[in-house]
Parts: sequence; structure tokens; C-alpha cells
Amino acid sequence: MSRRSACLIYNPVAGQGDSEADLQKIRELLEPEFDLDIRYTTEETDADELALAAVQEGVAMIIASGGDGTLSAAATALVGTSIPFGVISRGTANAFANALGIPDTIEEACETILTGSVRVVDAATCNGKPMVLLAGIGFEAEAVERADRAAKNRFGMLAYVLAGVQQLRQLEIFEAQIETDDKVVTVTAAAVTVANAAPSTSILAQGPAAVVVDDGMLDITIVAPSTATGAIAAGFHLLQTALQGVAGERPDIGYLRSRSVKITTDPPQKIALDGEIVGTTPVDIQCIPGGLTILVPKPELEPEPTEKLEGLPNLQVKIK
Repeated sequence: MSRRSACLIYNPVAGQGDSEADLQKIRELLEPEFDLDIRYTTEETDADELALAAVQEGVAMIIASGGDGTLSAAATALVGTSIPFGVISRGTANAFANALGIPDTIEEACETILTGSVRVVDAATCNGKPMVLLAGIGFEAEAVERADRAAKNRFGMLAYVLAGVQQLRQLEIFEAQIETDDKVVTVTAAAVTVANAAPSTSILAQGPAAVVVDDGMLDITIVAPSTATGAIAAGFHLLQTALQGVAGERPDIGYLRSRSVKITTDPPQKIALDGEIVGTTPVDIQCIPGGLTILVPKPELEPEPTEKLEGLPNLQVKIK
């Protein structure tokens, strides 16, 4: 039997392991079935550029290996195509894989590529830029900016926790106007997160019982504590409810769903798009139903999320 062809986009500086050994393991597992065209990311060439070039060349499949930045960037080039996307996570947080239920070990990820199911999931655009996971406004964006590469290399996932603790010392609230398909919500908040897909570790996206990745909807979580102590309590509550698969119940946590959302803030807030700072509000996010074809293990049934806004400070809701 002839081998299938695939483009492997590989980030040699991702993670904390031995990059050459990781690549050798991937090749040993995949090359018996795949003819791999291996392309490396560099400081000058990002994963999205490599993936876009491969798409233009008519590639049959793209596999990306690296951290969340590499995986999200490669995926953006595939939005709107039907080219299957394989994921091998080797990063610090591995949020991309966890959000879609993809194993984050090399062996299991390769097994998913070899034997997994093809699943069509949603994507989105954020101010015209492709979005696969989520956009964080306010607290999350500030914490992402604090967690630099040196800290992630040294502390791993703990770097995000440390950055969040440091950011709590400078907790800022802002006025947000959130316009969805059917209403306009005005509220005082510390963070607003718009998720297309999100793992349980992305706690500020965990207001609803689940972020469903193929329902054609965006999930919006509003976190509105008035103090640093309240922010810690809200974050811990969201982590607990996410792990339990239930919706947030605190009065300073709200959530709603929409196919599109426009958010303005006073003062302007930074935006973290799939883990990268991309500017400041206002922001316009649009869901792209069925925008990405990805290789995953067999999907499990996911609960339908609900909506809750009651209890948020200075809340105003105007139905369109």
C-alpha cells in the first residue's frame, strides 16, 4: 500500500524536552504510513506562513507539532478549507489539544492521527484575524502578557499561575458594553472572555457548563469581582465548576452565547487572541460554523450550556 502524504510543521524550540528526540519519535510513529514533508518554524517564518504555503500547494493533510501558538497559527491557515489537521502538542499549557480532547503525549497524539476520527468544528474571526480558541479581554490578557517565554521555559504551566497572581496586585475593573445577536449588555467587569473552544484550565472561559466546539455559537464569560480577594474566589470557583462540568453559580460570574459579539470597554483593554496580544478593544468576533476539520479521538457527548447574567454589578440589558 502507498503511504499517505502530509506536511509536518515542526517548532524546534517548543516545550522543555529534547526537540530532536521528539521529532525522531514522531517520524518513527508516523512515517510507516505517511510520507512526511517536514517544515520547520523559525524566528522569521511562523507556522501560519508554512501552513498557508502548503495549502496553496494542494497538501492533503497538515500536522503541526509545537506549543499552543504554533498549533493555533497553523490551524488559522486551514480555516474554511476541508484539509484535515493533526495535532501533536509539545508546549507549556497544551490548551489547544485539551480543548478538543486530543491527547498531549506524542505517542497518543500520533495514534489519534493514525486512527482517530475526522471532526468538523467551529472557528471564528476576531477583528478580522482567525481565532481557534478564545479571546481574553482585561485580566486574562494582562496575565498572558506577563507570562513571557523565559518564565514558561523555567516554570512551565506554573508561569501562567504566577503571572495571574502578580496581575491580581494590579486588578483593574472596566465598563464593558457587550452586543450580541439579540441583546446589549452593559456591565462593570474585570475580565470578559469569548471562547470558541477552551480547556478547563482556561478558567476565565468557564462560566457555562461546557464550551461546545461545534454548535455554531461563541460562549461569553463575564467575571466581575470588586476586589483581588473576590477575583481569587471567582477563579477558584470557575476551576471547580469546570472540572465538575457544571455552570458557574457565583453572582459575580455571568455568561451568555451568541453567533457574534461586539465588545467596547472604557478604558480600552488589551486583547489576548489564542494566547497572543493583538491590540486593544473594541473587538468584533464572528463565529465560523464548521470552519476547521481536525483529527480527534471519538467525540463524547457534551452538555448544553445555559445563560446567566443576574447578580453582575451595574448590569443593564437591552433586548434588541
